[in-house]
Amino acid sequence: MRRSVFYINYYFQGEPFLHPQFLDLIKSAKKHKIYTSTSTNAHFIDEIKAKEIVKSGLDRLIISIDGLTQKTYENYRINGKLEKVISGTKHLIKAKKKLKSKTPHLIFQFLAVKPNEHEIDQVFVLGKELGIDEVRIKTAQLYDYKNGNSLMPNNEKYARYKMKSDGTYVLKQETGNHCWRMWSSSVLTWDGKVVPCCFDKDAKHVLGSLESNDFSKIWKSPKYMTFRQAILTGRNQIEICQNCSEGAKVWA
Repeated sequence: MRRSVFYINYYFQGEPFLHPQFLDLIKSAKKHKIYTSTSTNAHFIDEIKAKEIVKSGLDRLIISIDGLTQKTYENYRINGKLEKVISGTKHLIKAKKKLKSKTPHLIFQFLAVKPNEHEIDQVFVLGKELGIDEVRIKTAQLYDYKNGNSLMPNNEKYARYKMKSDGTYVLKQETGNHCWRMWSSSVLTWDGKVVPCCFDKDAKHVLGSLESNDFSKIWKSPKYMTFRQAILTGRNQIEICQNCSEGAKVWA
């Protein structure tokens, strides 16, 4: 496995720092020289945890900051606290400086939605003030978009969707029968299920389980091959593929 795995994203529909042994996973991967990345809401990062994160060798850390006031932040991050995001970020930056470490590469990820799009310019200013390595503006995947959505930005530059002449919305990009993900990576759920990609959020297309089989066998299995063939012949017939980012401009 170590000969074919070179990059691991440690996140899928949850907050990784709720896992009590999460950083042990990072350390284990780094022993095999695997690039590691994760994403966090930064609510569980205090001074001690920040030092542990830096010492773990984690390569990249995405910090979700989806609003610059509590009102705009909680509009999308329900029950979230912006002050915790800022505090966690400061602890990480301080820990990197104290330990003289270039990692993790810290990214502010700002999900552009209608309630916060007026703050987009300011997130770059805040990132620079704090000492963040990079700021990225991400377009949002919306489930109910055909007739518009309250989260859809007014500025189409920040949306994955465009309005047609009849007032309804469609994906900007034209989907085709292809997807690089099917031949480059998989997603493992918390309980060991193997699903095709991160857009299978509810694990509707389970291609195998690590509880009962080796990953290499799952990867080459008839079930996996059949799913790949379905992508090549009729991707738009697969529900999770109908609103994914394949071919779309994810970063604004």
